[in-house]
Amino acid sequence: MREVFAKAIGMLKHRGIQVVVILTAYLLAAPYLSLHTHQALYTISVFIKDLLVWMLPVTVGLFIAHTICSFQKSAPLFVAAIILFEAISNLSSVWYAFGAGHIAIDFLPTISLPSAHIEFDALWRLPLTKPQWWSADKGTLLGLLLGFFALWSKNSGLKQAIERGKDRAQWMLTKIFSRLIPLFVLGFVARMYQTQMLHHVFTHYGTLLVWLVFYLSVYIAFLIWLGSDGSFKSFLKNLKHLLPAGGIAFTSGCSLSTMPWTIQGASKNLQHPDFAKAVIPATTNIQQIGDCIINTFLCFLIYTHFYGQSPDFLTWIYFSLVFVLARFATAAVLGGAIFIMIPIYENYLLFNPEMIAIILAFNVVLDPLVTSSNVVANGALCRVFEKSWLALLRLLPSLKKKVSSSHAVKPADEG
Repeated sequence: MREVFAKAIGMLKHRGIQVVVILTAYLLAAPYLSLHTHQALYTISVFIKDLLVWMLPVTVGLFIAHTICSFQKSAPLFVAAIILFEAISNLSSVWYAFGAGHIAIDFLPTISLPSAHIEFDALWRLPLTKPQWWSADKGTLLGLLLGFFALWSKNSGLKQAIERGKDRAQWMLTKIFSRLIPLFVLGFVARMYQTQMLHHVFTHYGTLLVWLVFYLSVYIAFLIWLGSDGSFKSFLKNLKHLLPAGGIAFTSGCSLSTMPWTIQGASKNLQHPDFAKAVIPATTNIQQIGDCIINTFLCFLIYTHFYGQSPDFLTWIYFSLVFVLARFATAAVLGGAIFIMIPIYENYLLFNPEMIAIILAFNVVLDPLVTSSNVVANGALCRVFEKSWLALLRLLPSLKKKVSSSHAVKPADEG
């Protein structure tokens, strides 16, 4: 009995379980709570969100600068290749989700706003108004410039300042804001409950999950096929090697702690097994295919349902570029990445509180699927990157000696 109680207490430490427990308790008590109490819960969520919006540009800039500085100066070609590959792979998955959303939207019921208009606002907001220039794209540009300057200069003081700033921002996100996730979600759910949007979410979004899992599976299978040289037998073998890491990630909910199994599975699919040790650690929390597809697919459909039309082409281009660059910032934000992405949804896709509540709820429910798909896709892309890297070295033979001495990865004809 004591062991069962201990396990139950241990489960409550999981953020997803906390959210489920708190939301269940709220929904049971909601009919008996006053309007002022619902508004107070929503006010807390809005206050947390406003603080995050103010922190976002600096946080993104520091994390991107730190990510760039973390690459060693001794292998500039390898660094450039892996950064470009990660950016392209993430961007491709975002646009894949954009196309998948266009197809799926015709088979999903339209979500309409409640006919009854109910006034429901926060009791209090921060008195400061965020200026237009204080945005994620400006923080991204600052981080890129700062990171590359620190990487190529000999200014150790600047690197230490970036490290300290990143540590403090990460501490704020992972030690404070990430622990506020249940409360953060609760306030938006309270608004959905009072404005009768909660019923619409449960009624209309079930079919969406089926389409989401289908498109995600197709894309990951395609990535594994790219590394299988067109052989179905190799495809099944590569899939078999990657599934254990995906299963561990599904149950643990952490791609970083799954890294040893990801490296082990990916190395079995490579021409040079040691290559996985150089690539997987550098891509685990940046190259997040499952996260990109799931969140952008949801963003597209939620936007279309709420605004009655799909995001226009230019809007999606701007959003996708900022979204992909932000993935480099989230590499250092274990458990707090969602806080970087939500202000981006709000600023570039005009997400309102109800839309934010929906995307938050889906992130909590789908977290195991997101993590496991990130891990499997990352292992599959390791093989694709190896093929691209070796092809690049064959095209640039004069660089073989220079780069191979830095990463112990030889081209095929030298293996």
